[in-house]
Amino acid sequence: MLGNAISVGIWIAIVALVAFAWAKGGRAERFGALAILLGALGVSATHVLLPRSAQPIILLIDDAALAVAFLMLAMRFVSPWLGVAMLLQAVQFSLHAYYLVVEKPHDYLYKSVNNINTVGVLLCVLFGTILAWRRSARAAK
Repeated sequence: MLGNAISVGIWIAIVALVAFAWAKGGRAERFGALAILLGALGVSATHVLLPRSAQPIILLIDDAALAVAFLMLAMRFVSPWLGVAMLLQAVQFSLHAYYLVVEKPHDYLYKSVNNINTVGVLLCVLFGTILAWRRSARAAK
């Protein structure tokens, strides 16, 4: 039950962040939020559509794609929050790689690190959006 509540809370945070980034952020923040949304949809589709045996490799690919998306955004927009988001996504990739290589089932540690890391990436995009919002408000004055 707690796992479902955490999952719902993270989904609410993702949707709210995407809406906020789209309304108040710049191009980098919009692309970052969109990448997170697409990554989360990919993870959800993986859990719903694929058998449990195929999920680890697809989750690894999803995290790699999201890390590459943040790398491309960081190279294009050169923003510290993008660099931190990219590094956190690399941690996520490493988490999935470790559990895949040692063939360990997803336990409490996995779920905790996964959720904390996801919230960290969301906070990076939120921070970037707030900075972009303040920058545009200052420029409008």
